[in-house]
Amino acid sequence: MAAAGAALLVAVAALVGTAIERANGSLHVNWPPLYASWSPHLGPGTPAALAVAVLVIVHGPSLAARLSWRRLVLSGWAAALAWTGALALIDGWRTGIAGRLTTAYEYLTVIRRFDDLGPALRDFTHHILNNAPDHWPAHVAGHPPAAVLTFVGLDRIGLGGGGWAGVWCLTAGTSAVAAVLITLRALTDEPTARRAAPFLVLTPAAVWVGTSADGYFAAVAAWSLALLALAATHPTLPRLPLRGAPAPAVAALASGLLLGLTCYLSYGLTLIALIAAAIVLLTRTARPLPFLAAGALAVAAVFTLAGFRWWEGYQLLVERYYQGAAAVRPYAYWVWANPACTVLITGPATVAALRRTLTSAPTALRGLGPSAGTLRAPTARLAVLMAAVLLAVLTADLSGMSKAETERIWLPFAVWLPAACALLPTARHRPWLAAQAVLALLVNHLLYTGW
Repeated sequence: MAAAGAALLVAVAALVGTAIERANGSLHVNWPPLYASWSPHLGPGTPAALAVAVLVIVHGPSLAARLSWRRLVLSGWAAALAWTGALALIDGWRTGIAGRLTTAYEYLTVIRRFDDLGPALRDFTHHILNNAPDHWPAHVAGHPPAAVLTFVGLDRIGLGGGGWAGVWCLTAGTSAVAAVLITLRALTDEPTARRAAPFLVLTPAAVWVGTSADGYFAAVAAWSLALLALAATHPTLPRLPLRGAPAPAVAALASGLLLGLTCYLSYGLTLIALIAAAIVLLTRTARPLPFLAAGALAVAAVFTLAGFRWWEGYQLLVERYYQGAAAVRPYAYWVWANPACTVLITGPATVAALRRTLTSAPTALRGLGPSAGTLRAPTARLAVLMAAVLLAVLTADLSGMSKAETERIWLPFAVWLPAACALLPTARHRPWLAAQAVLALLVNHLLYTGW
């Protein structure tokens, strides 16, 4: 019933959105609620995508149950890379991968403007607004400079061009599966992580993870949270540094560095702090926090000393945001159509599982009270983690800074939600996995997605 209700939400969003777009064009999307166009097609990735889907549906649950933990994590990443890469190749190498980050909106168009890095960073905010001289393309202006500097760095080491950029986003983005698995094992238990693994691989979000830099952002954020979970669940956190340095302290510091990087990849990913707070609440320890703060502040200090001020950039971004399509995109539509996008990127199985999660969430959240004792049940701990992810999504939605294109923008949150599928009855895992795969294959074969 939950999955059927979600399908109805998507249908209503499509019908109402199409009517609005035909009436006045204010949505600025061709196939609402997605930024996509109707374009039925097959491609070189079609046979591979079908093969990967069948293999994961048939063998995924049994392999997840019996592989050693290390092999499961690596196999999950490899399977996600195969699934995501095959989906991207449905549009062909050039259109699906190599050309995605070379369009007029994207990062690779401005690489040469960073040949002199210091002045480029000091001058970065002067080119954010649409009416500024030599204003940045939409995605460069819409993110802090760490996003474009990633591709500048790839270019500097000889991996320039759209092909390498696409492969980077594919490889890095799919590693989020490994990070989420590690986090689940640390915060819940290993059987829960194993049950979630096939759903983390066969997610419809892979359609966008493989074709946008936001998949890479999602992975950085996920690894930050995974390292925090590892640091927080270790019984002791001895001091740094560095020779033979204690793993928990190193993990906490690395988590902070990646958290800082996350905030300088995308302004909106400061909301990852809500999920980090849930990890701290679940583990009942503040031991990693000094190391976490030191790492995050170190990243902020580097960018600030280099001349980029995060808060100034964010204020200018808000102004730039309302200089474009956001000025006319109706909040009253997108505030409920964005969740319809989330249904499409997380799939019907995730919706069904989140119904179970939300049912148990009130009891689980009460278990976090100071007098309630430790929250021990893995399902309750998973419910708290999913509630934090949903809170981050809700905050992003209500902010008004995510009107459309959330199938891409919300990937850093969407990669976590299929973990709730661990709560689905084991006997029904294969039919639910099939539903996930069918949705992704239909989207990728019937639509040409903008990202």
